[in-house]
Amino acid sequence: MTLKKTTRPPVLLLGGRENAVAIVRSLSKKGITVNVSASANAHAFRSRYCNEKYPVPENMSQMEYWAELLKSQSDHLKGSVIFACSDDAIQFLAENRSFLEQDYILDDYNPEIHKALLDKQETLKLARSVGIATPNFWNINSIDDVMKIEGDVIFPVIIKPIHSHLFQRQFNGKKYLRAENFEELVSNAVLVIDKDLEFMISELIPGPDSLLSSYYTYHDKDGKPLYHYTKNVIRRFPLNSGAACYHHSEWLPETAEQGKKFFQGINFRGNGNVEFKKDLRDGQYKIIESNTRFTGGHPLLVSSGADIAYVIYNHLIGEPVPEISNYKQLGYWYPLPDFAAFRELQGKGLLSLAGWVKSLFRKQTFPFFKWDDPAPSLYEWKNVIEMKIKKKKFASSRQPISSLNK
Repeated sequence: MTLKKTTRPPVLLLGGRENAVAIVRSLSKKGITVNVSASANAHAFRSRYCNEKYPVPENMSQMEYWAELLKSQSDHLKGSVIFACSDDAIQFLAENRSFLEQDYILDDYNPEIHKALLDKQETLKLARSVGIATPNFWNINSIDDVMKIEGDVIFPVIIKPIHSHLFQRQFNGKKYLRAENFEELVSNAVLVIDKDLEFMISELIPGPDSLLSSYYTYHDKDGKPLYHYTKNVIRRFPLNSGAACYHHSEWLPETAEQGKKFFQGINFRGNGNVEFKKDLRDGQYKIIESNTRFTGGHPLLVSSGADIAYVIYNHLIGEPVPEISNYKQLGYWYPLPDFAAFRELQGKGLLSLAGWVKSLFRKQTFPFFKWDDPAPSLYEWKNVIEMKIKKKKFASSRQPISSLNK
């Protein structure tokens, strides 16, 4: 397939997984050169549509490498539109805007707001300040703060990191630690404190994962939204704690209403996403988190007809902005994790095989797979197989406790 090349500015993606792959494909097919800088194992590097690749060396952090790359790079990268596809990229762009905007095209964001929304506790405070409901939460600076709230918390609760990307590196991708009782809460808190990570304790909103939904928008420098988009989660694995493994794209008026209220209330600018969970106890949509980057659900947006990266790109370079007036209702499916989610729900008597199969009766899109660009998907399967082999070898190498006592 020969791609039509244009003289429009190239795009540089910083970080990302599914989101970066989807942007590389969609923009490249429109004749836009897309370059990527991320860790060496980035799926986007495997795409046939990726132009230049800038892998981060193992001996450098991403932010160190990006600073070096963009300060010293030759003219062929200058003038690029830079898109954030990871939390590290958000932080990097916010902290280095003054030098970057001299040679690169950045979106209409307020660095202080973007840094604040990286902080999960500050996000909840901002939401409360503009009348958005939140889970109950407690500020924690030491184990003494945990001991003081023993009589206040109603279990289960979660230890929720202030900065998710730092926490996930230390806890193998986990988003939080759950506690069913006070003893477990103290134990988990000590574990996180020992790793020198900031956290809060938050109420866990009850109910199925299907009560989760998200709103997407972009506000230009004058506060005008370029589009509105919503989707909902059907299942996560593990239940109530893991990553979403099945989503639906559909218009959700109540989610959109709360999302608009949040972003308008905090005077937001740039690319934004906010997730809510409906609390069946009081009927309120309570904020879970907000992201100021392209999310892991981006392939669903593109496939359903809401190519927001292309909308933002045209806005930033001063070309006519495509309108997103409606979009297709699609599923966004991670087959293996979703099958595991089904088995977990089935074991709890919450979902039958027939119910699971019926839920898949809609057109599906996938995180990495495309017929015309199979390499990212093959790379993901390779990683999954290698991980299963490693786990199996580790399990078989462990001696039973009884044998150790002989």
